[in-house]
Amino acid sequence: MLQGGFTSVLQVKSREELLAEVVGFTRRLGFETVTAMAIVDHFRGEPEFLWVDNTPAACRELFDDKDNGRRDPVMQHCKRASVPIIWTQDTYVSAGQAAKWEEQARFGYHTGIALALHLPEGRHFMMGVDRDRPLPASSAEVTRMVADLQLFAVHAQDAALRVLLPASPQADVPSLTPRELESLRWTMEGKTAWEVGNILGISERTAVLHVNNATHKLGCVNKHQAVLKALRLGVIR
Repeated sequence: MLQGGFTSVLQVKSREELLAEVVGFTRRLGFETVTAMAIVDHFRGEPEFLWVDNTPAACRELFDDKDNGRRDPVMQHCKRASVPIIWTQDTYVSAGQAAKWEEQARFGYHTGIALALHLPEGRHFMMGVDRDRPLPASSAEVTRMVADLQLFAVHAQDAALRVLLPASPQADVPSLTPRELESLRWTMEGKTAWEVGNILGISERTAVLHVNNATHKLGCVNKHQAVLKALRLGVIR
């Protein structure tokens, strides 16, 4: 496990300090480029994206393209899942985006690891590290890389949300766990508890428990009322 960088990132006080910590960790992990992004869902309006990165200037326009996130299979994975993704050229080919991989590979984006943390109150933190060569052949080494990235991300998300997002007290908004939020979001999509359980990899009973807990925290009498209130408060979108 990497030493240093896990707790020191908590001490940052500015965007510049956050970027320095994130880039330093990324290079110690064996990668060249990184993006650390805080995302806030808003009930009315588009999501808010705030990030730090060391993307080469030559390819910044490529990643700033509004359609980039919708076309990128790594971004789409992180939008929907909490488990890390190890991506390669095959990831893009399988998604019908071979040309996109070839375009970004010119700037050193050959392979990488990305993950997202889905937090209460419609907040998210995504972090991706990239390099211009394959990952180590040793599965144990790759597992260590993923574990180190996950641990660092847990620390970095706290710093990123504090540094990148303006303070906005939410005293009247209940704090829901990530699982409660996910269960509510899928309930909003019309999924049954059995379907929610299958999607999240939990039992039907646990899915019901998460929805019931969210309903109670929101002060509602049923899941439908809870979904409506969560939408109104901006807890889910």
